[in-house]
Amino acid sequence: MVADGHSTEVSRGNGPGPTQRIHLHPSPVDAGLTGAARVDERVPTTLEFTDVAPLPVRDRVRARVTVIGWLTSRDKAASPEGDCMEFATAVLETGTCKSSIGLDDLMAAPADPLATCEADVLTHLVEEHSHYIPLLLRLVEPRFLQLMERVVPLAIDRYGIVLRLEYALGHRDVRLPFHKTLSDAGQFSLQIQALLTTARRCSHQSRLLSGEREPGENAISRRS
Repeated sequence: MVADGHSTEVSRGNGPGPTQRIHLHPSPVDAGLTGAARVDERVPTTLEFTDVAPLPVRDRVRARVTVIGWLTSRDKAASPEGDCMEFATAVLETGTCKSSIGLDDLMAAPADPLATCEADVLTHLVEEHSHYIPLLLRLVEPRFLQLMERVVPLAIDRYGIVLRLEYALGHRDVRLPFHKTLSDAGQFSLQIQALLTTARRCSHQSRLLSGEREPGENAISRRS
């Protein structure tokens, strides 16, 4: 959070201790709240949230959300555990898009059921079940596998798993969607097994997935 020229950490993800909360509110429209005294209480503020990939890959920043508004003492009694912020705008930026987000959409966005366990799931997949990676690659278009040097699971959410394919001169992210969108974390095991079953049933003629070698095995072992 950057306010009045000062920067501070608002949240440290799953780190120790309580997470400070920021309560977002619409900007006041009542003319009685726009006087000089009211302006003095408002501090221009920017909140910057960064989503970092749990596993070491190139360009580990998966997304950024920037919220711009004014920090205010309004409603402190109603929310003593956190600060209040009058919302002006929010911007979501990923590797493929940049878009504005309204307050209603931002507040209505549900938490992903795998958000709190994603890092553990990805780490477990790579360390204990790396043999699944070349199997999942069967679901990737063969043309994307040409000249691939390494593959690392980048993300898992309610919609599926994302693999990052790394090449000598860049990378490509490929999403493998689950057969059914998850509504809770308990459905993950069933959906990943369904995805693996689909992968076992399909094959393509790529040299990388012929009998010469499974590309994911060597690629995963070389991860830094």
